[in-house]
Amino acid sequence: MPVLEVSLEPGESVVAESGQLSWMTDSIRLRTSTRVGSGGVFRAVKRALAGAGLYMTEYSAERHPGTVAFAAKLPGQIVPAPVEPGRDYLVHRHGFLCATGDVRVSLSFQRRLGAGIFGGSGFTLQRVSGAGRMWAELSGEVVRYDLAPGERLRVHPGHVGMFDSTVGFDITILRGIRNILFGGDGLFLAALTGPGRVWLQSLTVANLAHAIAPYLPLPDFPE
Repeated sequence: MPVLEVSLEPGESVVAESGQLSWMTDSIRLRTSTRVGSGGVFRAVKRALAGAGLYMTEYSAERHPGTVAFAAKLPGQIVPAPVEPGRDYLVHRHGFLCATGDVRVSLSFQRRLGAGIFGGSGFTLQRVSGAGRMWAELSGEVVRYDLAPGERLRVHPGHVGMFDSTVGFDITILRGIRNILFGGDGLFLAALTGPGRVWLQSLTVANLAHAIAPYLPLPDFPE
């Protein structure tokens, strides 16, 4: 599994969802709150209702330099991205790993009603904004596209990793009775429209679970 180690000088800090820590040096101090990096209690609660973490933890180097490490939960890549005013990112529900600087993480509401109703929990996106640097955890192989204005990419929703906030996002329904009943590709596709950069992930949690399910031991039922 990939691991990210962040080196901090005195006065510097990194923010992550609670429970992401893998290891750290003794000089690092922790502060856990619903307000850290989330823009307040109300936004934190909305994130929690959408399936993301309620609490965020700030790891700070106070008097001495230190190191904090975060390990990925699935095979894949940890992708860095600069965050600037006017340059936000939308990341899949569990994709945000950590960030430095004044970076905020909030639930992103979709502009189109169809995305909110038909997408379900699989289409929950978090918005990463502010100023600093963030790292996203994407599973499997990562494929990047730079979409031109008006260029559209239709993607199975589980493969959407993250994308620039300039990219339009909507949920489209697969057309055709045969496609819906016998296609096996699901009922919905995510439509990503440029301009902007898109990061896709080749491994989905559902596909991984389906692949390993036949090899899991069966539970023992009492006679």
